[in-house]
Amino acid sequence: MNILVINSGSSSLKYQLIDMADDRVMASGLIERIGEEMGSITQKSNPDKWPDAKSVEHLPIANHREAMGLMVAKLTGEEWGVIDSLCDIDAVGHRVVQGGESFSAPVLVDADVVETIRDNIPLAPLHAANLVGIEAALELFPGTPNVTVFDTEFHQTMPPKAFMYPVPTDLYEDLKIRKYGFHGTSHKYVTKEAAAFLGKSVDEVDLITAHLGNGCSMAAVKNGRCVDTTMGLTPLAGLMMGTRSGDVDPALFPFIVKHRNMSVLEVDTMLNKQSGLLGISGLNDMRDVHAAREKGNEKAQLAFEMFAYRVKAQIGSYLAVLGRADAVVFTAGIGENDAFVRAAACEGLEGLGIRLSPERNETRAPGVRRISTDDSPVDMLVIPTNEELEIAHATKALVDG
Repeated sequence: MNILVINSGSSSLKYQLIDMADDRVMASGLIERIGEEMGSITQKSNPDKWPDAKSVEHLPIANHREAMGLMVAKLTGEEWGVIDSLCDIDAVGHRVVQGGESFSAPVLVDADVVETIRDNIPLAPLHAANLVGIEAALELFPGTPNVTVFDTEFHQTMPPKAFMYPVPTDLYEDLKIRKYGFHGTSHKYVTKEAAAFLGKSVDEVDLITAHLGNGCSMAAVKNGRCVDTTMGLTPLAGLMMGTRSGDVDPALFPFIVKHRNMSVLEVDTMLNKQSGLLGISGLNDMRDVHAAREKGNEKAQLAFEMFAYRVKAQIGSYLAVLGRADAVVFTAGIGENDAFVRAAACEGLEGLGIRLSPERNETRAPGVRRISTDDSPVDMLVIPTNEELEIAHATKALVDG
């Protein structure tokens, strides 16, 4: 079975074609600047067939329907193609950011599903493009099963004491204001990988999973099920991120509106796009923050310390929530690659059963690896995430079922 995984953004389209016989990526691509004066499409084809094969093309791309047509042309073309025709695509899996309370599992797309996703757009208006991609795929692949996998799905097992906000209940009843959480596909994937590495079934593991990248979130996982997560109604909540502030005093909004003469929308933009690492240091990439730290940049040092401190505080919080943990799992760009952040986030936690091995932490290796000492009561793991593969597996399971 060949499954096409699509992640449709407001002005971009990411895709992977995966052969489910061996989880092999046949091709992956990125289409950017959709709807702008000049866009681009980049595709990396099967390295087994064409080592280092990479196609880049610049051209105007009017909309997502046109972008999907370009994707098909690349996948089936004579020069860069990896399949003969659309008939070689057995199913399409879509990433959808917000499923609200409507979806607690992946679903086959039909008219009712499309309308329910549309109804949930007010909860995440910036991600309405997910639906645009689905509708374009339904038109382009008639008769091919389309499956939606939701970022919020893994977090739907949170109990009300974790997902409810202490505000008037009519806000939940009327507007569905509550904690939803995001990055769920990543948290779900690394939970399964951690269970396999530890030799346990998924429903036996208690984990703290840390997805640390430009966007960051953590989850408390009890018996393989999410019981709490850091992101909330929107992806702004929780940890400090590349450009997002994470948790701040809610009274910050009216205070800034009053004293800076800014609108609520302008403050919201500031907290989402001009804060986090960027707001403190002027740099939103942790690699650049490290480079600046090494040159004595005090703001970069502060940004690093603030970032690691919040991760550490959340580890302690979730250990209290769980009562015990089999492992703390680091994943995503920073979590997988940044030994400095991991070390700082774990420093001083020996009394909580977390003992990091400096040598293992600083040694790079592919796949799942343990970075804790042999006598650490809580394992520390680095697990590369693979959200596209998780979406493909979920799609295959639903189609086969």
